[in-house]
Amino acid sequence: MRSLYMDANATTPLLPEVVAAMAPFWTEIFANPSSVHQPGQRARAAVEHARDQVAALLGCRSSEIIFTSGGTESNNLALFGALEPHLAAPTGRPHLITSSIEHDAVLRAAEALLKRGSVDVTILPCTASGRIDPATLADALTTRTRLVSIMLANNETGVIQPVRELAALAHAAGALFHTDAVQAVGKLPLAADDLGCDLLTLSGHKVYGPKGTGVLFVRRKTSLAPLHFGGPQERQRRAGTENVASIVGLGHAAECARNWLTTDGPSNLARLRDRLEQRVLAATVQSGVNGAGEPRSPNTTNLFFDGIVAEDLMIALDLQGLAVSAGSACQSGALEPSHVLRAMGLSEARARATVRLSLTRMTTGEDVDRAAEMIVTTVARLRRIRASAAH
Repeated sequence: MRSLYMDANATTPLLPEVVAAMAPFWTEIFANPSSVHQPGQRARAAVEHARDQVAALLGCRSSEIIFTSGGTESNNLALFGALEPHLAAPTGRPHLITSSIEHDAVLRAAEALLKRGSVDVTILPCTASGRIDPATLADALTTRTRLVSIMLANNETGVIQPVRELAALAHAAGALFHTDAVQAVGKLPLAADDLGCDLLTLSGHKVYGPKGTGVLFVRRKTSLAPLHFGGPQERQRRAGTENVASIVGLGHAAECARNWLTTDGPSNLARLRDRLEQRVLAATVQSGVNGAGEPRSPNTTNLFFDGIVAEDLMIALDLQGLAVSAGSACQSGALEPSHVLRAMGLSEARARATVRLSLTRMTTGEDVDRAAEMIVTTVARLRRIRASAAH
């Protein structure tokens, strides 16, 4: 019986067609895309074709796509790059607003800016269901606010944030708006113009593309200082020789995602997610869904089981061939419970009793039923063990 992979929010598998698209660029079309000779120009054409493919997925201009090494770099470039032009402004330190449920790639970047003493930072709270209330942003905006960064879909709960409304508030106050859309791109139909964002992050390995690839959408005429200095690549916003094979893979993955989004893929995936939740919750007591009642990414569920430790459940399921997560992959092994769940007001015990399941496009109904059965029986067994130990 094949193993079950339900940790797509940590990473997705490479699609076979993506691997095939990348293959010639490892050994045949290997030239530097900055070279003027024909081999170099073939590589350049491949990079630009990939840029077009990503732009088509995001509904934006190809010139607004900057290739990076991944979501972390894109988020750092968005925050540091957007705020750099304002550091010497006579109106005082620029102000950054972000939220308590962001990925560490945003929160740690904000923390670094704060520690340098160059930027004031406000961290917005979330509701008990994991949503950022636009009213809290409206209250936090000041005349010095230069950037607001709020994610589109949370990586742990899948809760979708009201980005359009948040971006409108930021713009009304004269600030730029960035959204970390790593967990939304390829799962939800979206367009940068419709969202109203000035900057948007995506990561290749969350859309069935290669690791080590990412994109920062930068709306035209948006001032952005580079993090890296060297050559003129990426319109002088990201120096360094392009990783052509991986960029080609990301472009092809973007095209596959765009095609999938035009089918019933998202709604079918949401039905499978709901089926998993219903089967598990119907057969277990003292359990529930964190973020229930809010719009969520179609592949993500965040389940708590009071009276157990999530790591124990995760390990027990792994031994049976079911891969799930106890939270963000970047936090695996951390001693502290999820900052997202704590921000939502969960007790430490409940936060530690929560697992995340994130389905892939290849997940089937049979997979969901098998996973539900494993979870139900394993939770019951772990609770019995805990009860016996208590006596």
